[in-house]
Amino acid sequence: MSEHKSDISGWLVRRATWHLWVVLGAVLAALVVRTARVTSDGGMDNAIVVRAARVWLAGGSPYDDSHFLYLPSAVLAAAPQAVIPRGVLGVLVPVAVTGCLVGGWVCALRLHGVPLRSRFAALGLIGLAVGFAPFAHLVLLGNWTATAVLALPWGLLLAGRGRWVAAGVVIGAAVALKPLLAPVGLLFVFAGRWRGLGVMAGVPVVASVGAALLLPDPAGFFTRTLPFLLRGGDGFVRLYEASPIAVLPRVGVPGVVAAGGAVVAAGVGVGCAYRRWWWRGGGAGGGAGRLAETAAMLMLSAFLVSRPSYDHYLLVVVPLLVAGVPGEGAVGRGPWLWVAMVSQVPGVSWPYLEAVQRRAFRDAVTLCGLAVALAVHCCRFGRDLSPPPPLPVPSSRGSAPSTPGRLSGGSAPRPPFRP
Repeated sequence: MSEHKSDISGWLVRRATWHLWVVLGAVLAALVVRTARVTSDGGMDNAIVVRAARVWLAGGSPYDDSHFLYLPSAVLAAAPQAVIPRGVLGVLVPVAVTGCLVGGWVCALRLHGVPLRSRFAALGLIGLAVGFAPFAHLVLLGNWTATAVLALPWGLLLAGRGRWVAAGVVIGAAVALKPLLAPVGLLFVFAGRWRGLGVMAGVPVVASVGAALLLPDPAGFFTRTLPFLLRGGDGFVRLYEASPIAVLPRVGVPGVVAAGGAVVAAGVGVGCAYRRWWWRGGGAGGGAGRLAETAAMLMLSAFLVSRPSYDHYLLVVVPLLVAGVPGEGAVGRGPWLWVAMVSQVPGVSWPYLEAVQRRAFRDAVTLCGLAVALAVHCCRFGRDLSPPPPLPVPSSRGSAPSTPGRLSGGSAPRPPFRP
């Protein structure tokens, strides 16, 4: 009894007062206004995609710009921005990016069964916006990683309700915009959801093939972009990459050794994700924790070897893990997740790493720290390798099943949250 009374999660899941929502609104509004004032075309990274769309509309190839690293389907998705006035675009993009981040947080909360009107819902998002530097950085850049931040928890929320095909549509659409979530396909493999996997792969393939037929250089992604990435990009791209493959050679480690070590680490991470998926038990080992932590481990493993790999990629997994803190046994209940993120606290000066060109070292520490913390957690929960209870499947009518701990849109009762 005393342990439950002293557990802060009980206080966190109670309803927040209006003061917290005002603070949250002010923080997000300030972030959007600041971005709109100091950027054009919605941010440097969004400008690259918009510029590629403008080149295509003018009859050229978007892949003439080596920094355009997206699939052909992204060109068509960016085309509407190309005809919007720059002044309007400078406001709409940060609003849209912030909306994706907020939407991803909401989906993550619903996945873990945390009340949306709780103190944790407001304080957690305030903490991410103010205390985790990649959040503001992503809004400032206008990078399309924001679509993955929204799509991953949304897709996992659908999968947790047994709607794996719908999850494949959501994640596949995000891959069509930016192929960041491709590693999540392994989650479908672990779960044996082959139809969902087929849909996830089919959506970007169909969208990209159809879009490529409209480009003057249909194979440009394979003949220009992929070779550019396999060569490690250029000096500008390598300067900000956080993966060990890019960072270790900057401190004198031979490239072959760095690549080999990163590949081994990524393989270990995938193995840890597999163990976490097959753990059987209650608490955070249930459907929500199992989905979130397995997917996060797969993504972190990919970030260890991907080129490029930037700091804002961490937003794909961090909100998903933080949202599970009120649940018993979550990785955020331990100290190591937070220790790994210390280097991303804004305003903290790190000796020799203050320069923007050296920020990649801090980002690499965070990436590796998160991967290690989650891998250890997955292995701790993976001691029992007996098959886990199956996730819910839709009823014959196509309606979402009534499962404990999820927020239901129907009339089925939901038991109160118990941390």
